[in-house]
Amino acid sequence: MSGQMRVAIVDDEQDMRQSISQWLALSGFATETYADGHAALAGIGPDFPGVVITDIRMPNMDGMALLKRLVALDSTIPVIMITGHGDVPIAVEAMRLGAFDFLEKPFKPEKMMELAEKAVKKRSLALEARALRNELSDGGTIMRRLVGASEVMQRLREDILDIGQADGHVLIDGETGTGKTLVAHALHAVGPRAARQLATISCAGLGDDVLSARLFGPLSEGGARPLAEEARGGTILLEDIESLSEPMQARLLAYINELGAPPETRIIAVCNTHRADQTIEDVLRADLFFRLSAHKITLPPLRMRGEDILALFTTYLDRFAEEYGCAVPEVSMPEAAQLLQAPWPGNVRQLVNIAERAVLQSRREDGGLMSLIMADNEATNEALTTEGKPLKEHVEAFERMLIDNTMRRHKGSITAVMEELRLPRRTLNEKMAKYGLVRSDYV
Repeated sequence: MSGQMRVAIVDDEQDMRQSISQWLALSGFATETYADGHAALAGIGPDFPGVVITDIRMPNMDGMALLKRLVALDSTIPVIMITGHGDVPIAVEAMRLGAFDFLEKPFKPEKMMELAEKAVKKRSLALEARALRNELSDGGTIMRRLVGASEVMQRLREDILDIGQADGHVLIDGETGTGKTLVAHALHAVGPRAARQLATISCAGLGDDVLSARLFGPLSEGGARPLAEEARGGTILLEDIESLSEPMQARLLAYINELGAPPETRIIAVCNTHRADQTIEDVLRADLFFRLSAHKITLPPLRMRGEDILALFTTYLDRFAEEYGCAVPEVSMPEAAQLLQAPWPGNVRQLVNIAERAVLQSRREDGGLMSLIMADNEATNEALTTEGKPLKEHVEAFERMLIDNTMRRHKGSITAVMEELRLPRRTLNEKMAKYGLVRSDYV
């Protein structure tokens, strides 16, 4: 339902405030009431975890004045306006100014709750995107989020920092589960548009009329603002770009041409699926492809990332063990070798699923990691790679994982790690330098 999200109700009529509060509380919303706009502004900040429902006609500060103040405070706070008969033109003007929607009196409680639920979901997504932007606001955090010391991952982090500062549109391609959406958010977060809106829409599963209206407008009366307006000066993230029909590709191309150079709004397009015998160039018209791919990023599949696989796997083992309140499962040398040789058709997403199942399975002391990997590959009709790797590579990857896990468990205490692994300080220092492990990352 609404989780920890709140609904602020602003109305000068006490009976109306209480009625709305009771209706919403019965549906699981956390409500708070205010008798006027000034009192509401005192209790609502830019990170307010909720939505606002306000009457339009109030003394001292009316609903329109309150809306303008809220939009200036945080344009992503959804505001639902309550109007009397004859105030619909004012409500339409409120929509133009940024209101989420409006309700005309008398209204059904079910309609109120439906709008509140939609507004809460929108606010939740906006706050999640903001948290992600904050988390990815510096290069160091990006490197921690995009786990991996392999050459391809180092290059990816450098590309994100460089391309994030550029103005041109971006096309992101790669196999399913490689983290394309995360990279898209990172590109926005590290660039000069980070303080502006990042608006996301999937091009799959929507008819041309709906998609065109949602992107460019006009929308039906009472609808949210089109993304082209909502993200003006910021970034539009188009997921599943390969799903666009020919007419929609032409419409998008026309819009991109209208944006000018440098573009007022940046487009980041993500290609999630296409046939194995196709490339993204095959599914997009040539002129649109060249406009979108001013900068192009192709994410590496997990099987090409070497010992990053073990680093990622242990990271998620730690995360799920903490979530489920149990010990972190040990990874043996044969299991590490199995992880390194698995084909990973589902990439990082598949690895995360196996890590979670391994933690849950360890709580029951049932089965082993190798059986999970074998079962998962059988389910996807994929065989383990037969090339194999030199024994030295397996040993080094396992050694790095062992030191990394021990450093993590002891929060960077060199003395404790030396004692557990029975290594002299000089040997430990040499191995940490060899594997790119830095004590400050664990403290």
